[in-house]
Amino acid sequence: MKLDDIAIVTVSAVAPAAALSGNAAVLLREIADRVRRLIDSGESAAIDLLAMPLSAADLDWLRERLGAGEIRIALDADGESTLNETNCPGVWWVEHHNPAGGVMSAFIEVTHVPKLVKAHVDDIRSGLERLELLVANMS
Repeated sequence: MKLDDIAIVTVSAVAPAAALSGNAAVLLREIADRVRRLIDSGESAAIDLLAMPLSAADLDWLRERLGAGEIRIALDADGESTLNETNCPGVWWVEHHNPAGGVMSAFIEVTHVPKLVKAHVDDIRSGLERLELLVANMS
């Protein structure tokens, strides 16, 4: 057998284009429109990724296009929640996981700061009370 007689088979590690539904490209346009609204009127938006007809390849395609930004926030409350700024400031990829690590919800949030990390006024008041106790106990 000669070297030329050996069959060479290549396997692509990239998801085939057929696995893309085309919905991710439509969603990318919607995200751009929502960013325009955020800039023009301050209107925030949340897009439920699990409620949309997106394939795993669509989600991978979208995640690759949006890229990774500078901020990653992780919360641990009955499972981990991650809030990742994309490479497009104002666009956040937010996922909530159950205690076993499974994805319970996934959103694209178009906002300055996701509501989940904004402190509630009651929590701020409690923090002020703790600070006032610390200050009072310094003397």
